[in-house]
Amino acid sequence: MSIRLTRRAALVSSVAGAAALPSIGWAQAAANDGASLADQVDAFVRQAMAAFPDQPAVSVALVKDGQAVLTRGYGVRAIGGAAVNEHTLFAIASNTKAVTCAALAILIDEGKVKWDEPVRTYLPGFSLSKPELNDMVTVRDLVSHRIGFGLGAGDLLFWPNSDRTRAEIMAAVPHVPIEDSFRTSYHYCNLMFVVAGEVVAAASGMAWEDFVQTRILDRLGMSETLPLMTAADPAKSALPHGRLGPPLRYQGEMQTIGRSIQEVWNWSSAGAAGGFVTTPVDWAKWIAVQLARGELPDGTRLYSEARANEMWRPNIIISNSAGPTETLPGRAIASTYATGWQVQDYRGERMITHGGGAPGYVSGTVLIPGRNAGFSYFTNAEESFLTRALRSGIADIVMGKAGFDWIADGRRLKAEGDAKSVAAAAEIDAKQAAGAPPSLPLAAYRGIWRDPWYGDIVIEARDLQLWLRFSRTPALQGPLEPWDGDTLRTRFTDRREEDVFIAFTLENGVPVSATMKAVSPDADFSYDYHDLRLTKV
Repeated sequence: MSIRLTRRAALVSSVAGAAALPSIGWAQAAANDGASLADQVDAFVRQAMAAFPDQPAVSVALVKDGQAVLTRGYGVRAIGGAAVNEHTLFAIASNTKAVTCAALAILIDEGKVKWDEPVRTYLPGFSLSKPELNDMVTVRDLVSHRIGFGLGAGDLLFWPNSDRTRAEIMAAVPHVPIEDSFRTSYHYCNLMFVVAGEVVAAASGMAWEDFVQTRILDRLGMSETLPLMTAADPAKSALPHGRLGPPLRYQGEMQTIGRSIQEVWNWSSAGAAGGFVTTPVDWAKWIAVQLARGELPDGTRLYSEARANEMWRPNIIISNSAGPTETLPGRAIASTYATGWQVQDYRGERMITHGGGAPGYVSGTVLIPGRNAGFSYFTNAEESFLTRALRSGIADIVMGKAGFDWIADGRRLKAEGDAKSVAAAAEIDAKQAAGAPPSLPLAAYRGIWRDPWYGDIVIEARDLQLWLRFSRTPALQGPLEPWDGDTLRTRFTDRREEDVFIAFTLENGVPVSATMKAVSPDADFSYDYHDLRLTKV
């Protein structure tokens, strides 16, 4: 397995350096005024960009004592293109989850929803693959990643871009497998945030995106932000970038991978889990209201202080450790998930944070309540070690901590991860070269293969070869070729997507069922191939 920083780590983990490195002298003491703090952060971001020269763009918002002291864009919208600025749109994916929870908090203040009321109170048809949970799962459970679904379970319903409606996603929920016990362990789950968005809709009488527009964005004056990326103007957007190989995804030359945000990231059906696009200027307003516990500049409230405190109250443990050391200065004693936010200790203080990952985008929001400060970083590429450096490096500046070079440590870890990924790719190819031939003629594997929650996957003959096609996911199609015995592998024509192994089970010389898994050990967890249980129709 590669040590590459996964999207899960980019979303919701506290990552620290693995070895002591020389200090670069940042933040010998916390800045006493916003201007000084902004200057330090600006200089740090510029150094990080220089250390990761393939990164097209970064944008940063920094809020201190209720004021936006820095909102700035760095780099270009696309390789060889125009510069970004503080008004350039970025996809921020799962940073959206805190907004969905704020929408629920508003409805709780109005007496229309309760955190600990069963979901069936608001969605009577809600059901799960473990029927004994149907009347037990509460609204709080939906947004705490503690129901028992595996990591990314059900994400193939909308990742990569799918043609499913929100109603079709909801109809699939009862069939998505639950692998763990209820409320015992943390497993990141986008699917339940889709359900949470439907609770907002049911309780308010408005679609999720209409509610957050009128009740949150309009009230905060966030006029540049869009709840759904489908309305994002490409001319005002930072375009997505990534590495498409060879030998594997996340390797090779950096390139533009879409002509718009929505080309690679259309989660309109799953907007409550990750639909937002925004700018540093607008997101600074969101950070400010978070730090103010729901109070707006005019003294009115978006939601009550009681709701604010609830959203920062831990609901499930993500991880725990012995705490920070000299070589692991950012390691948390306890990392937890609250309600749309991760809550942890960081260098002896409380940190409230969340990340977002989409094809071509990695982002994050960090609140440090004890300093009355917060910041965000948005990027238009998949360079997670850069965003790791931004997250921890800017936090250290805000907190006045020095002594660890997050930039150099990120470069080291990236180099190690790249080497392991290249070795893994070579091993995959070597196994294919030495693999046994299929036990049947390739034509025997043709047919319609059905999974209870995803639907149909078709294997057919095309141009004298086998062709695999996911029926509801246009990008997931391409030729099938032998790999080892009755396991075949894809070569998807859209190289932005992760190839898959499909392993067939035979009975009486006939293939009757199949399982899948991603070919690459670096594949994003939302390529939820491993939860598919296919039977031949």
